[in-house]
Amino acid sequence: MHDERRRIEERVERVHDQRIKPAIYAATVPFEVEAWQAPGEPVPFAEAAAAPYEPFAMDTPWGPPWGTTWFRMRGQVPAEWAGKRVEAVIDLGFVGDWPGNQAEALVHLTDGTPLKAVNPLNQYVAIANPATGGETVDYLVEAASNPDILANNFSAPTTMGDVLTAGDRPLYTFRRADLAILDEQVWHLDLDLQVLRELMVHLGEHEPRRHEIMHALDRAMDALDLDDISGSAPAVREVLAPVLARPAHASAHTVSGVGHAHIDSAWLWPIRETKRKTSRTFSNVTSLADEYDDFIFACSQAQQYEWVRDNYPHVWARIQDSVKKGQWAPVGGMWVEADGNLPGGEAIARQLIHGKRFFIEHFGVETKGVWLPDSFGYTAAYPQLAKLAGNEWFLTQKISWNQTNKFPHHTFWWEGIDGTRIFTHFPPVDTYNARFSGEEMDRAVRNYSEKGGGTRSLAPFGWGDGGGGPTREIMERARRLKDLEGSPKVVVEHPDKFFAKAREEYPDAPVWNGELYLELHRATYTSQARTKQGNRRSEHKLREAELWATTAALHAPGYSYPYEKLDRLWKTVLLHQFHDILPGSSIAWVHREAEAEYARVAEELEALTAEAIAALGAGGPRVFNTSPCDRSEVIRTADGTPAYVEVPASGSAPLTDAEPPRPVKAEGRVLDNGLVRVEVAEDGTLSSVYDLRANREVLAGRGNLLRLHTDLPNYWDAWDIDKHYKNRYTDLLTPDSVEAVSQDPLLGAIRVTRSFGKGSTITQTITVRAGSPRIDFETDIDWHEAEKILKAGFPVDIRAPHSSAEIQFGHVQRPTHTNTSWEAARFEVAGHRWVHIGEPGYGVAVINDSTYGHDVSRTVREDGGTTTTVSLSLVRAPRIPDPEADQGRHRFVYSLLPGADIEDAVAEGYALNLPLRVADAAGAPEPVVAVDGEGVTVEAVKLADDESGDVVVRLYESRGGRAHGVLRTGFPLAGAQVTDLLERPLEDADIDGDGGIAVSLRPFQVLTLRLRRGATGR
Repeated sequence: MHDERRRIEERVERVHDQRIKPAIYAATVPFEVEAWQAPGEPVPFAEAAAAPYEPFAMDTPWGPPWGTTWFRMRGQVPAEWAGKRVEAVIDLGFVGDWPGNQAEALVHLTDGTPLKAVNPLNQYVAIANPATGGETVDYLVEAASNPDILANNFSAPTTMGDVLTAGDRPLYTFRRADLAILDEQVWHLDLDLQVLRELMVHLGEHEPRRHEIMHALDRAMDALDLDDISGSAPAVREVLAPVLARPAHASAHTVSGVGHAHIDSAWLWPIRETKRKTSRTFSNVTSLADEYDDFIFACSQAQQYEWVRDNYPHVWARIQDSVKKGQWAPVGGMWVEADGNLPGGEAIARQLIHGKRFFIEHFGVETKGVWLPDSFGYTAAYPQLAKLAGNEWFLTQKISWNQTNKFPHHTFWWEGIDGTRIFTHFPPVDTYNARFSGEEMDRAVRNYSEKGGGTRSLAPFGWGDGGGGPTREIMERARRLKDLEGSPKVVVEHPDKFFAKAREEYPDAPVWNGELYLELHRATYTSQARTKQGNRRSEHKLREAELWATTAALHAPGYSYPYEKLDRLWKTVLLHQFHDILPGSSIAWVHREAEAEYARVAEELEALTAEAIAALGAGGPRVFNTSPCDRSEVIRTADGTPAYVEVPASGSAPLTDAEPPRPVKAEGRVLDNGLVRVEVAEDGTLSSVYDLRANREVLAGRGNLLRLHTDLPNYWDAWDIDKHYKNRYTDLLTPDSVEAVSQDPLLGAIRVTRSFGKGSTITQTITVRAGSPRIDFETDIDWHEAEKILKAGFPVDIRAPHSSAEIQFGHVQRPTHTNTSWEAARFEVAGHRWVHIGEPGYGVAVINDSTYGHDVSRTVREDGGTTTTVSLSLVRAPRIPDPEADQGRHRFVYSLLPGADIEDAVAEGYALNLPLRVADAAGAPEPVVAVDGEGVTVEAVKLADDESGDVVVRLYESRGGRAHGVLRTGFPLAGAQVTDLLERPLEDADIDGDGGIAVSLRPFQVLTLRLRRGATGR
């Protein structure tokens, strides 16, 4: 047989694209269209319905950036269309096929009922099937003219990312608003051809099935009358029917498909636009569910459901109905799909608590899995926290984006830092926006790593990132691929069913231990520093407000615990932990609003804390310690004078000067407090840090060396820092001034001021306090650089085989060597409040109050000694998608802690992030809880969410070893239970004769206790 592949394949392609696809709509008549542009921000339907509309013609430009235009569309179905399937077809002037970052619209009836959204590959609204003829159609269409921030693949900065800078030039040209007849036979033929063509080209040239399909397509083209596409379509489909009916091989891989519409809660659009995106996508999904009984849609992010509930009651009712029918599957059990590394431990717990509770309360559904397809790596704390929230499985696919190493598994057990394991799956289709294309199905099978062990994988299908969701065409593809030779078998089912089947067939799946590090998007640990600082400070202020509100609720007559306010503030913080807000990868508008929200949250939390402390009564200045550790340190009082105070963990003490162990001596550029001696060089770096307790020099080079690197990644500017950034840099060694600014016996300080680059300045106050080996670097930067990153390095004379970085409820160890490509790829990593390096007998920690990104490297000196360098990433200057990212003022503190073990790092991390508070109060009661036992650390103290008055305490083991202790309460204790994260009882906790609760924890174990107050308590 002659090889005619080229002729046949090109023939099929041309006929399909140029003749069959244009014939899907057999006849059209235009709508009569009028328009009204809303001034400023979006308006309610009632206001739009009453607005004055003007005639609008097709091919007219419309829509300024971020604008809203309402279109009134009126038409009548022609009488001769009776018996036909009639639809409205609307093309707003779409650009490309991605629905997320361009014009979108929601179609309403004139009574305000939302019907369906339109976007590039989903332009129809069903009218009648069949039509009777003569139907009147009257729509109000809310169209959003969102700019295409992704234009030219992020190749240049754009001012379109903020309504304040985007201008008002219309972005789109309206192309079409028609009533149309859908020719169902031609539409189905189009889908038959697409599925077979794509299957054919992804089969091997040696496969008989490829040639069978090819010749069937050739015969089908012979059967097609090019002058009567509609009339001949049934005959063409009959030719193709036998090849579409051939069943899949018995051993074919199974792809479990579930509808999906990943909606970034903010990214290349602001939060206000996401609220509208949810209504559009969810309208489409519920409409599709009405068309396809076998359709199932998985949807996460309780926050988005709440937006729809509050703003779109019609859509909310349709969602509730779809959930009852089993076609809508709430998944994920989190408030939003949060960043996987940066939120604190308690914040991740609250993500799970608020998400799961929302789905239980509103749908009676307890989600069973964590659904995070798009976050940028995942902390090793997740397995334990997911299990403690009642989850059985975990899903992501983002690790497939690795820049260097291919992750070895698709289905596996993921083991966290405490030893908890959770069944985990990475879809080998390598997307959460699948469309069941031939290329995707081929990749899912070819890529699947568990062949011989497992036989199935998951494929979330539907348009996503900016919403859109599944389409009827995708569902038709799934039906054709249900049992088709040469293809994996596609079954549409609930993710819970997939995970149950996958676990049943592969119970001994391999184990991955530790973090799921994404070898990409490493700059998300640093970009948009003010957003990250807002998150860190909000988390700690929430802890503070809850502790003192609980104290007041227990001991202050007449005080009411602020349940509603704390709930609302927590949800605000949780929303802004979304995986494109907290990482710093959103447009300017998003981060401008985030900074304003964090300021509001801080103000409200300050007021709540002050109110709680005031409720304890007045009586003179006292010092309040929110940290779980006892504190002895120097603070500044209201008039700025320093005082040395001693305060118990989670308690308070009078503001009276205690006697420090030794005063600080400040002579020139030398600060000495008897614990450490710090020498500042003429260039403003640290020339020496001498640990007087250990009798050893800490540094092996310039300490606090500020290094300005060129930082232009290959792609994704705000997301990425590529390894070549290390190759070009400038050390900041020419200060404007170095001067002593405090020589108080309690506090010595030297200030270093520098100017550099494009008008940037940095002022650092290097502070040593009496009684503490901690050296603080209070930093004030006015930043005006572009495509740069500023790092602060500490070369330490320690041979550290690994670094330890704090993560949620513990820490993770990472090798300092680069033996393999896996270690080499971790050239920038994330940590929370501290990083520790050590060798047997000695260690050093670097503490911070708002930064996350850092690197740790190791070199050997000529004298044979080893230098281990910890470098904090302080601030970046990406220009895409926000051209002004990080510009302006930054204030933060980081510290060097010589002679530190892990326990010291934990204590000082809390201390730096939870400053002591001075307030006028009466003699405060005992701490709500106190713990005897090293390593048992209190993370949260609050009243139970059910408003029962019970006290909830969350503890964890913080050193990485076994821990035993006794928890005692500052109130009468009537009973205690161990609970899950949702405060549901798991077992009773034993109370000893003295009213204490014995606590035994494995390494990094998290324990939640619910404490019932005795009769004498309030």
